[in-house]
Amino acid sequence: MVNIKRTRDILLRRTRLEIDNIVAELRALRVASLENRQRHDRPPRLPSRKILMGVAEGLSAALFPNRLGSSDLADEGIDHYVGYTLNGMLRELMVQIQHELHYNSGLEMLSTEDRERSVAITQAFAKRLPKVRSLLDTDIIAAYEGDPAARNVDEVLVCYPGIAAITHYRLAHELHQLGVPLIARMISEIAHSITGIEIHPGAQIGGSFFIDHGTGVVIGETAIIGQNVRLYQAVTLGAKRFPVDDNGTLVKGNLRHPIVEDDVVIYAGATILGRITIGRGSTIGGNVWLTRSVPPGSNISQAQMRQEAFESGTGV
Repeated sequence: MVNIKRTRDILLRRTRLEIDNIVAELRALRVASLENRQRHDRPPRLPSRKILMGVAEGLSAALFPNRLGSSDLADEGIDHYVGYTLNGMLRELMVQIQHELHYNSGLEMLSTEDRERSVAITQAFAKRLPKVRSLLDTDIIAAYEGDPAARNVDEVLVCYPGIAAITHYRLAHELHQLGVPLIARMISEIAHSITGIEIHPGAQIGGSFFIDHGTGVVIGETAIIGQNVRLYQAVTLGAKRFPVDDNGTLVKGNLRHPIVEDDVVIYAGATILGRITIGRGSTIGGNVWLTRSVPPGSNISQAQMRQEAFESGTGV
């Protein structure tokens, strides 16, 4: 018994020593890393993904309290629940906005200007929530009317991954427009990790938008999508090429993703690349690879595109 205890103590000391060495090496790497060279005395405090997950869930519940909120809500208590939930979620969101503004400023302390700006952004975002709810109503109806398997709109709201992804996107898009792109991207990526649908919050998407099935859908930052558009699984609205500057650095912010006009349907596996326009009322067939604009009312199939060669690389 004594030998066993002694062996265990030696093992614990050696393990502790190894952990101490690893901790020291990790500290050295943090200090030397690019993002901390200017901030090793004050590590940057980024917005919290965990908190933003709760914020997105809470905001969704406030938008749809009867379906995504508390299951035992009585009619007379709904407004109280919505107000209480919004108050808590917006306070949480404001703190995360402060973290992003503080991080971007590079200052040691959060400035009074950024503190006031966080309040203004939160208030502006709150005022946009009725518009978000109205847009989501059109998306839900589009999904219900566009899917013969949907038995009612409630099923669409609580079950469909496309609606979950669009809900996160519509919240994130407003935050992106209000000047907190990191938080916006985090909220969109939360939906991406849950649904397999990636929608950049910078994309512009009109109402009555329906993503059926959804897994593998990718919508790039500068994509513009009109009203009453339907996408199926594995559709990509991506960039055809990535221009670089004289130093070989990627040029960011250029318009590189497609424009999809109203009333377009894009079937599963279609890949549409570059700043091209898909004309109103067009149908793009499954597995089509498209790098040129098509006029309104087009019907593009894989057989039509088989002879078209693709040049200059690809990407999203």
